[in-house]
Amino acid sequence: MLKTKFYEEHPFAKYVRILGKGKNGSRPLTQDEAYDAMRMIMADEVEPVQLGAFMMLMRVKEESREELAGFIRAVRDSLKLPNNGGVKVDLDWSSYAGKRRHLPWFILSTLLLANNGIKVFMHGTRGHTNGRIYTQDVLSFLGIKYAESFDEAEEQIKATNFSYLPLEFLCPKLHDIIELRPLMGLRSPVHTLARMLNPFDAPYVMQGIFHPGYRPVHQEAALLLNQPHLAVIKGEGGEIERNPDIECLVQSLHNGVLSDEIWPPLFEKRHVKDSVLDPLRLPALWRGEIEDEFAEATVIGTAAIALKLMGKTESIDEAQQMASKMWQERSRKI
Repeated sequence: MLKTKFYEEHPFAKYVRILGKGKNGSRPLTQDEAYDAMRMIMADEVEPVQLGAFMMLMRVKEESREELAGFIRAVRDSLKLPNNGGVKVDLDWSSYAGKRRHLPWFILSTLLLANNGIKVFMHGTRGHTNGRIYTQDVLSFLGIKYAESFDEAEEQIKATNFSYLPLEFLCPKLHDIIELRPLMGLRSPVHTLARMLNPFDAPYVMQGIFHPGYRPVHQEAALLLNQPHLAVIKGEGGEIERNPDIECLVQSLHNGVLSDEIWPPLFEKRHVKDSVLDPLRLPALWRGEIEDEFAEATVIGTAAIALKLMGKTESIDEAQQMASKMWQERSRKI
């Protein structure tokens, strides 16, 4: 007689089943279910095979705004933030995509804002996609050391109004999942939710996406999370960077109200991309040692979106003028 072993179902199995029960039986997770599923993942309460199945089922389905909000809430609750009250960050800026066609000029946008008293916290990761330049690798060319803890990030923000904290120090568990991309061959929901962590609870959040369909998902998830102000764009390469050669749709959230705004192109003709991406051009542009109208327009145009998001101006033209003035009056030291 065959002996059959009966096993008690793993608590996480229900979430895999909800997503994978076939064309007619599967459904999205509720926000509470998404919260509990991610809570278990962050607490190492799932088996590796379950994690892989869950992430790939989510990838095929694509995360809803409720799922994304639940995931983010769970990860935020797992983070160990400084206990001393810390600094008040003004602007949260994520950098996870990397650049392939152009240099990451947006880094100069954040430094320009920081030079004008805006406290910017940047977080991101690197190396998960071949052939891209990542912020973490470029900062050294600008004489900036990335932080390795929340406490160090706080000290940097106090000193310079800017800090970059890699995901491996911000949230090691999410970093480990992102590092599975070469093994799985696909991105996972972690690439989306990491962008929206906003660990210092900044009132203003900038978001960049590559696939246009994710733009309203970020916008609406922020609404569920009671984020006061957010702007999301289809950024160059997926980063938060306005391409001055084309129009830019900015989808925003302000105190519970969703809005869309078209920012027009700054040039009539498109520029030819650089054949070689040399990070030394970043500090050279800041110091005024080289001229590059595309790069300069990118820096100013990206900063302008942040300024309007933060209510520093009321119109696109005013935002452009303010950012341009900041650029012209910047300190050339870096």
